Amino acid sequence: MKRFISIFVSTLILVILYNKINFPELIKVFRECDPFWMVVSLGMVIPITFFTGWRLKQLIPVQAKLSIWEANKLILAASVLNMVLPSKMGDIAKSYFMKERGNLSGTLSLSIVIFEKACDMLSLLLWCAFGLILYPQKDAFFWTMTAGILGGLIFGLLMLGSKRFARIGFTTMRRIAPKKIAEKLASFQDSWDEMHDYFWGNPTQLTRIAGMSIFVWFLHLLQIWLFILALNAWAPPVISFALSPLAILAGLLPLTFAGVGTRDAALVALYAPYFSAATGAALGVLCTSRYFLPAIGGLPFLNQYLSTVKQFKKA
Repeated sequence: MKRFISIFVSTLILVILYNKINFPELIKVFRECDPFWMVVSLGMVIPITFFTGWRLKQLIPVQAKLSIWEANKLILAASVLNMVLPSKMGDIAKSYFMKERGNLSGTLSLSIVIFEKACDMLSLLLWCAFGLILYPQKDAFFWTMTAGILGGLIFGLLMLGSKRFARIGFTTMRRIAPKKIAEKLASFQDSWDEMHDYFWGNPTQLTRIAGMSIFVWFLHLLQIWLFILALNAWAPPVISFALSPLAILAGLLPLTFAGVGTRDAALVALYAPYFSAATGAALGVLCTSRYFLPAIGGLPFLNQYLSTVKQFKKA
């Protein structure tokens, strides 16, 4: 039912959005796109997936013997599950796969995925803060967003860097959360504590993973800027690095199917000073392809990993 509601909300937003723009103009934007930059921008999915898989391999203990090929298959299979499961739960499902393939404990495999997702979010917030600070035309909205992003970044860094602060944060959230959510937070806190012990015990690895996460998100944002070039439009790179993370964050809200609708509307609104609504809508379609293309690539491996999950449920 939740998935049905999210698909309905996405469809409703898209209907409203496309009703306000000239749909033939949207088709025209794609017809007049630059083929070279379109191929290059869509092809960015390959290095992004590779470096994400390489990072996952670096996260897992050496004794697990996870190959770069296996890590990339995990990333692609999780991309499929993220299209059908809420709140990026496909990434959490990776912990089941790693537990089976790498002979890891359940809490450690979950800790690795939690750290991976925390690095992703903090890297996204870091690039967003970088862009917003340099954004030249700040109004009240952008000053508010800049303060909010910086606040979220600082909070996330403290949660990741200080075990004591993390315990205080979890205790506070458990006190104000409903009972069922509080119970999940208690379990999540155990994995968070193990994550601290595992990663902070090796500062060299921690630095390498943090650097790779920032680089991977640079590739993500570069791809979106290349999408703009492919559509024969223009926005300065710094501007794009400020605006596109805001649209991605809008797409992470658990309201729509894979962020479709909210992300499209945010792109149209945020980039309105730089190109037409039709071009913004076309950019939204291309940004959605960033999630569909890896999911398509992961279909051949999905059945293999679903059987692993079923085995855990039977055990």
